Amino acid sequence: MVLRAYDANGDKVGSKENDEGKIFIESQGWCIIGGVGKENGYAKKSLESVKKYLATENGIIIQQPAYTKYYANLGEVSSYPSGYKENAGIFTHNNTWIQIAETLLGRGEQAMQYYLSICPANKEMQIDTYRCEPYVYSQMTAGKDAPTSGEAKNSWLTGTAAWSFVSISQYILGIRADYDGLVVDPCIPKDWKEFKVTRKFRNSVYIITITNPKSVSKGLKKILVDGTEIKGNKIPIIESKKEVNIEVELG
Repeated sequence: MVLRAYDANGDKVGSKENDEGKIFIESQGWCIIGGVGKENGYAKKSLESVKKYLATENGIIIQQPAYTKYYANLGEVSSYPSGYKENAGIFTHNNTWIQIAETLLGRGEQAMQYYLSICPANKEMQIDTYRCEPYVYSQMTAGKDAPTSGEAKNSWLTGTAAWSFVSISQYILGIRADYDGLVVDPCIPKDWKEFKVTRKFRNSVYIITITNPKSVSKGLKKILVDGTEIKGNKIPIIESKKEVNIEVELG
C-alpha cells in the first residue's frame, strides 16, 4: 500500500503504522497514474491492497479501517460515523482512478468489474438497499462499517459522471486524443470479441472497429487506417477527408 500523507505535525496518515485509517484509495490509484511502481512491482502490490482491504460489491471504500473516534490532528475525516462520507464511505468519484490504474497494468477484467460496481444502472436489482435514482451517480455509498451499508447518498452531487466517461472511453475502450493523433490502447475483459467506436477528432469522424480473436485484455497486433497498416498505436491526424475507417486487431 502507498502512504497517503503527512499531517501538520509530520506524522503519517494512511500508513500501516496507524491504528485506524491505514490505507486510503487516492494514493493507491494516483501513484500508478503518475507512472510510479510499474517497473518494480509496487504498482501491482498497491492494487492488490485495494482489492484486499477496500473493494466491495458496492464500490471501493475511501479508507480502512474506519475511524472510531475523533482525531484532532485529522479533523473532519474522523468526525463522521464509521462507514459514511470520508470516514470509510464509498466515494464514487475516486473509484474511477482505480479503474484507470487497473487498465495501465493491463487488467481489463478488474477495471470493468470496478466500473460496474458503482454504475447506477447496475444498481436496479438492489434498489431497495441502494435507495437512489438508478440513472445518476451518487456522491457516496455507505461502506461496510455503516449500519445502512450499500445505501447511496447525495445523488447528483459529484464529478463521477465526467471521470467515468474518461475511464470507460479513454482507458477501458482505450480511445484517447493526443496532440499529434488519436491513441488506440484498449484494456478490456478477455471475453469481449469485438466492439466499435465512433470518434469525432480534428474535423474528421473515425470509425474504429476493434476485434479480439485471441481473447486478450490488452495489446495490439495491428492497426489499419483505410486499409493501410501503420506502426504503433497512434492514428495520425487526417483532415483531408470527413470519415476515416480504422480496423484494430488485438493480440
